[in-house]
Amino acid sequence: MESTTLLILGGGPGGYVAALRAGQLGIPTVLVETANVGGTCLNIGCIPSKALIHAADEFHKLTRYTQGSPLGISAGSAAIDIHRTVAWMGGIVARLTGGVAGLLKKSGVSVIKGRAQILDGKTIEVEPPAGGSGKRQRISCEHLLLATGSEPVALPSLPFGGRVISSTEALSPAVLPGRLAVIGAGYIGLELGMAYRKLGAQVSVIEAQDRILPAYDADLAKPVAAALKALGMDLHLSCQVLGMNEAGDALRVSGADGKEREMAADQVLVAVGRRPRTSGYGLEGLMLDMDGPAVRIDDQCRTSMRQVWAIGDLTGEPMLAHRAMAQGVVVAEILAGKQRRYTPAAVPAVCFTDPEIAVAGLTPAQAQQAGLDCLSAEFPFAANGRALTMESAHGFVRVVARRDNHLIVGWQAVGQGVSELATAFSQSLEMGARLEDVAGTIHSHPTLGEAVQEAALRALGQSLHI
Repeated sequence: MESTTLLILGGGPGGYVAALRAGQLGIPTVLVETANVGGTCLNIGCIPSKALIHAADEFHKLTRYTQGSPLGISAGSAAIDIHRTVAWMGGIVARLTGGVAGLLKKSGVSVIKGRAQILDGKTIEVEPPAGGSGKRQRISCEHLLLATGSEPVALPSLPFGGRVISSTEALSPAVLPGRLAVIGAGYIGLELGMAYRKLGAQVSVIEAQDRILPAYDADLAKPVAAALKALGMDLHLSCQVLGMNEAGDALRVSGADGKEREMAADQVLVAVGRRPRTSGYGLEGLMLDMDGPAVRIDDQCRTSMRQVWAIGDLTGEPMLAHRAMAQGVVVAEILAGKQRRYTPAAVPAVCFTDPEIAVAGLTPAQAQQAGLDCLSAEFPFAANGRALTMESAHGFVRVVARRDNHLIVGWQAVGQGVSELATAFSQSLEMGARLEDVAGTIHSHPTLGEAVQEAALRALGQSLHI
């Protein structure tokens, strides 16, 4: 039996970052991962989806140029070889996962590939991958860190298989479907739905609620809704999915009027959310306290069992890679004797639709619900020079701050490229910035970031360009 100080189950963003930091701090660490390191994010999530979105954007530009454009650019016919696109995406994934594997090795982390089974809070058994020549092995530890991530949620009426796919299959298409039905108008469904539409598929989006992106502020969703319409995507709100028809070539849905109808589809992408991965590796044997489907943790990522820790998607929302990374660092540094707690001022989130959405902290409505007396101000990209040169005049940046002392409590933005503003948003919140701090900071011109300064200026009644 091998023994170690820290044993990590799961090599996703949370697990591998915890392992890297632990290795840097001299903590003997073993990481067990079923597949390649990098988890969902690097292998079948964040990275390949953004690569597909970029490829779709580039192809969509060419198709526009075949008809001419206001920029004076015209081009011949546009075509895409999806096999080469998928191969290019795979090269990016391989480069990143290979880089992570190299960093783990350099940090002295022992990586074991196989399926783990928890025997108790101190011991696991690892079964080698199918077809491998290795033997089962047991590993004991002082500290067990659970970082097993999440998995797509299936619908009872539409189990995965055949024409019904999850985001995993959508990110490595063998062929592009002529007609794609996307179930769920959250960020995953809309990101992939818009990409497929730009690649030439006819896309229909079905959402049970009465608007798209229900987890986001309604004002942020409006420019995205307008973009869906401009792309020619069909949107069906307040609509229930009943399953496939008998022939298996159409989706049965029930609209707001209660009438059932069929929607032809070559593929059906189910994107109704993700859930913590809690089954298949003996987690139930630990009898940990749970918050619904997620493992309950405190502000140091401790579970209800002594010296058993949990991070990332396994612990519930927000299911974001950067949250898991931050938690992984906290756990490693606590084990090294440092005084650490996971208490971020805000966790930024980005929706990579077109236009993009970036948020951090509280919206005006959330601030009001929290009992805060706040003021808010928006600066539209229609008044931003850089946005106009990018043909992206739609959208805005909004700041939310306390009325009494001007402490900033939230940021929101929608527009092309606003994902890159998320860092500035979360940094200002973490540093306790006030409106005067942002308004008085010189911002480069011409940039989208000027809208951040202008929003703060407008909140102070000092707006210059509007």
